[in-house]
Amino acid sequence: MDAIVKKIAPDAAVRPSREQAEEAVRVLLRWAGDDPKREGLLDTPKRVVNSYKELFAGYDADTDEVLGRTFEEVGGYEDMVLVRDIPFFSHCEHHMLPVIGKAHVAYLPDGRVLGLSKIARIVDVFARRLQTQEAMTAQIADAISESLQPLGVAVFIEAEHMCMAMRGVQKSGSTTLTTTFTGSFKANATEQVRFMTMVRSR
Repeated sequence: MDAIVKKIAPDAAVRPSREQAEEAVRVLLRWAGDDPKREGLLDTPKRVVNSYKELFAGYDADTDEVLGRTFEEVGGYEDMVLVRDIPFFSHCEHHMLPVIGKAHVAYLPDGRVLGLSKIARIVDVFARRLQTQEAMTAQIADAISESLQPLGVAVFIEAEHMCMAMRGVQKSGSTTLTTTFTGSFKANATEQVRFMTMVRSR
């Protein structure tokens, strides 16, 4: 899948400098109607660039490095591995407004397993990019499938989009749900039901 890349480099042009990025923030402040030279905004460009570096760190991440090594000593375990309620923060690629949600990720091992923290980290890699929820759901499943080669992967994401809550229709509290199933999960509706039941059980 062309959209799923190990590491996203900037477009053909060289990535802008920090100084250029800070100046872009000043331009936006002026466009919004404020004065970037007033005391409260003097350090805002620096803070925004610092926060963007953290919020969009996924562009510099390599999924192979994040998923890392796998383990074969699983004591004969062959059933579903599920990590649920993984919180994440992302930004929609259409308005650059926050997306806040939880991811639930499962796979059926085929002789090898991942360290559990790797699953949470791969969610963060794709969340920390400008995203659509649909693409992020598929990207997580594809990355795990490619790295681990399991019998199947299931990903369920539920999130609130601030572009719906803060602007436009302004419907706060509405939640978007997306799922992706591969391999045995995709072929077997019973496995899908079992996955969703485990996610929803408390």
